[in-house]
Amino acid sequence: MTSAEGKPTTGTGRPTSRDVARLAGVSHTAVSFVFNGRAEGNLSPATQERIRLAAAQLGYRPDPVARGLRRRRTAVIGLITDEIASSPFAGRLLRGAMETAWASEHLVLTIDSGGDPAKEDAAVAELLDRRVDGIIYAAMWLRRVRVPEGLHRTHSVLANCLPEDDSLPAVIPAERAGGRTAARLLLDHGHRRIACIGGMDDIASAERLRGFRETLRAEGITVPKEWVLRTGGEIVGGYDGAMRLLDGAEPARRPTAVFCYNDRVAAGVLHAATRLGVAVPAGLSVIGYDDQEHMAAFLTPPLTTVALPHREMGESAARLLLDAIAGRTPSATVRRLTCQAVMRSSVGPVPTA
Repeated sequence: MTSAEGKPTTGTGRPTSRDVARLAGVSHTAVSFVFNGRAEGNLSPATQERIRLAAAQLGYRPDPVARGLRRRRTAVIGLITDEIASSPFAGRLLRGAMETAWASEHLVLTIDSGGDPAKEDAAVAELLDRRVDGIIYAAMWLRRVRVPEGLHRTHSVLANCLPEDDSLPAVIPAERAGGRTAARLLLDHGHRRIACIGGMDDIASAERLRGFRETLRAEGITVPKEWVLRTGGEIVGGYDGAMRLLDGAEPARRPTAVFCYNDRVAAGVLHAATRLGVAVPAGLSVIGYDDQEHMAAFLTPPLTTVALPHREMGESAARLLLDAIAGRTPSATVRRLTCQAVMRSSVGPVPTA
């Protein structure tokens, strides 16, 4: 029964679909049609609206467990990461995945493996035991990965990594195009003497440099071998590389711009330039890569960079997974997302003297 205010008067106080039916003056089946997505063609719009108003008045919410049992779905997806929970980009990717899932009435259950293959296999097994509708596997840095055991037993999508066997769909940054974007930005500012600092033996380093060189080559520009310095991905690598290029070099014989592997490397370059008295961007333009949160915009000067689409990767991976759950996704597709330039103050015209 319900009170005069329309609130349930029996049981634990949580309104049920039968309470909604009584308040709306319809059958229990009609309420089930509305909240199970079967109302169209079975109920008039007016009846549907009356049921929804009654549900809102009572504060009724469908039982997700019961609904999942009927649909043979749990409305939960798993998200396994290697070390992404400790990276500066974790929040963006996770927020993108969670908000996209939430918009489709799914929750996200996240597990960080710390890069331990045995823990990854165990995490997949745990998620499968909990009957999740699908799993996203996300990596901290772009590479080919061993697909955790059991991942092929459900709908699965990779984010920021590629499967070693090309067996699963993946969402990754368009790194080669990002390198082209960086090169074009420096060329448009008149730079022709450009160095590259930072990078490792990984897919991202190779692809960024490849795209960068291709764009320069199309303009008849070749980067001297000694101006391509593979110094890692940390601030110290950027500092050391810049000191090697700039310290003691005559302005006419040194680069006018530096393309950095990431924003941390760029921070090191800016530090070296300050120590040597080289003004940025008046004497040297610097472009980073990543658009690292709480860092790139707060350097001196604020860093022009190429943004990795971490939030978009989370969103796209979740959409791919939800499409797969609904039977709409082609197998083993690779989706490459644009890396946009973010203009700030570290890139300017070529020095005139």
